[in-house]
This record gives sequence, structure tokens and C-alpha cells, in this order.
Amino acid sequence: MNDEKNNQSSFVEHLAELRSRLLRSLAYLFIFFILCYIFSENIYSFLVAPYADAVKDDGNGRRMIFTALHETFITYLKVAFFAAMFISSPIILTQIWKFIAPGLYKNEKKALLPYLVATPTLFLLGGMLVYYLIMPLAIKFFLSFETPANLNSLPIQLEAKVNEYLSLIMRLIFAFGISFQLPVLLSLLARVGFVDSEYLKKRRKYVIVLIFAVAAILTPPDPITQIGLGIPLLILYELSILSVRLIEKKKKDA
Repeated sequence: MNDEKNNQSSFVEHLAELRSRLLRSLAYLFIFFILCYIFSENIYSFLVAPYADAVKDDGNGRRMIFTALHETFITYLKVAFFAAMFISSPIILTQIWKFIAPGLYKNEKKALLPYLVATPTLFLLGGMLVYYLIMPLAIKFFLSFETPANLNSLPIQLEAKVNEYLSLIMRLIFAFGISFQLPVLLSLLARVGFVDSEYLKKRRKYVIVLIFAVAAILTPPDPITQIGLGIPLLILYELSILSVRLIEKKKKDA
């Protein structure tokens, strides 16, 4: 009877702590959202820089437009929320770690801690790849379909919408960031015994097809962004095989 009461009490305490951690995470997210909204114009300028750099020397007097009264306001809200999620993610991961860490053994803590560091780092690398390489190349590719005016037809010229452009770059950053978690996922699966290096090597040809199918779904229908996501994922898959092999070696030595 006492054991049952103790278990019940322990379960309630865990729920209370989980609630406390969630509320704390939401509070941090809300604070960062307010701060990011205050600086939303600066964040907007940062996100639109790849497009501005790609078109600054073409002499067409480029601009970005909006076609609904509320469009820019909603876009700034999206930008602020996206930036707040990005900034607060390490704090949220820390709260998750503080919740689960007391129930882990010392060796389990040592095993999981690198993943908490690798997750935001890989997400950041994915976002940087989009911002500094994929978006400039994709913008130039899409702009190549513009046509000048002639006697028989009107010119075809891009007038990018604020909401559509920012939705595209934020979606790509999120897609690349999540996709770059592949080594973390496969390493965790290897630790719990779901996969091993031989299994991953044998399934390589199927994974290549799957990776490019996922890249086609997550990115716009153009070869630049699809190849830009597919090739890094293939490299990360090969690195994952090496990582899983190291995990197996450590297990064998232990």
C-alpha cells in the first residue's frame, strides 16, 4: 500500500516538474518572440539579403511587393516566431535535458550529452547552407527565366512578394535543419540496437532513392535546391555509418 502511494506521489511530482519545464520553455519562447518582433525589420532585412545581393546589379530597379493590407504584418509575426524558435531551441533542449537527466545513469548521461550539442549545431549548419549557398543559386536559377520586352510580347519580370519569399526561405531553413538531424537519429537508433553499420551499408541504394524523394517533397520543384539538399544528406548518411561503426566498436570494447 505504501509502495503504491509512493509511486503515485512520485508520478505526480514528475508531472508537476514536466509542467514546470514546459511553462518555463513557453515563457522563454514568448519573451524571445516579443524581442524578435521588436527587431523583426532587421531580421527581415537579414533574410532578404540573398535576394537583394542576387539582383542588386541587374539594373531593373527591383522591389518586393505585398498585395494584401495585412500581409506584411503577418509576415513580421511569422519572422518573429521563426527567429524566437531558433534562438530559444537550445534553452528548450536544456529544459528537456534537466527533466530527463535525474533518471539516467552516469554513463547514459555521458552518452546523451553529445546529442544535445549536435542537434542545434547540425540545425544551424543546415540553415547556413540554405542562406549562404542554396538560396543565392536558386534565385539566380529562377531569375534566368525572365525575358526582356520585344515587339511581339511583353517582358516577363519577377516581382517577389514579401510573404512568399520569406515563407520559402524559412521553409527551406527548417527543412534543411531537420534533415541534417539524420546522423543524430541513426546514432540513437544504433545505441538502442535498432540498426547497425552493416544494415545501413546494405540499404544504401534504397536510402539514396528515399533521400532524393524527400528532397523533392521538402524543396521547390527545381534541381538546385533538390540537389543542394540531397547531396549533403548523402554525405551525412555516410558519416552516420562511420558514427554507428564507432558506437559498435565502443560497445565491443566495453
